[in-house]
Amino acid sequence: MILIADSGSTKTDWCVVEHGQLVQQIFTKGINPFFQTEEEISKEIEETLLSEIKNYSIDSVFFYGAGCAFPEKIEMVRSAIARHINVTVEVGSDLLAAARGLCGKESGIACILGTGSNSCFYDGKEIKDNVSPLGYILGDEGSGAVLGRLLVGDCLKNQLSPELKEKFMSQYQLTPAIILDKVYKEPFPNRFLANLSRFLFQNIENPEIHRIVLNGFKAFFIRNVMQYDYQNNKAHFIGSVAHYYKDILVEAAEELHVQLGTIIKSPMPGLIAFHSK
Repeated sequence: MILIADSGSTKTDWCVVEHGQLVQQIFTKGINPFFQTEEEISKEIEETLLSEIKNYSIDSVFFYGAGCAFPEKIEMVRSAIARHINVTVEVGSDLLAAARGLCGKESGIACILGTGSNSCFYDGKEIKDNVSPLGYILGDEGSGAVLGRLLVGDCLKNQLSPELKEKFMSQYQLTPAIILDKVYKEPFPNRFLANLSRFLFQNIENPEIHRIVLNGFKAFFIRNVMQYDYQNNKAHFIGSVAHYYKDILVEAAEELHVQLGTIIKSPMPGLIAFHSK
């Protein structure tokens, strides 16, 4: 029996799997070693996960997460898990999860569009090339956090119609002061911004909103996907943003002549298949 985890900055999807079959699925808060200490990660696991899996005999854990691309961060997460689950723990990046979940053992361009964004060229065995995502301040084009940032920026810079601006501020009970506090003073501003991006989906028929999302996706293709051999490989996508904005993602790809492959919300079905073979 194995435990597979797919973690973003917002939530973690834990799946207990036996002989290729899903036994139980558990959701906890996101785990990201760039924003949390080992103690905080350990506490999250202890308080929200252990009671859910106490009746299972776990043989190994495969954890894939945002921020798990560097040795010291990988060890931090591995150690936090191993404190409570005394088995072999393998920790990999969320990008490796996307590549394995989307491509299996085939080559392709694997992309993530969720709270954050990322991409790579995967040769069917390992990640061979990766354009650094750089986070929601310097990069993360097309992600929920950046789409939310673009929305807030256009709102506060009066780039939206007065009616749309009022609708947005009223719906989320925001003022410029509240926004600045949440972005610059409070923890997890990326989660705050990603949550605001829901307004884009709810009002996607508005030309101003459509423009923000379309340009965000085009920036992702130009600054990331098109640095790989995109003319000979399809770009596959995973993540909630890719899933919900699929039509506009297709529109952006067509404008830039990028071939699209699979677009799914979660890598978990592919990961279950990958680790069960």
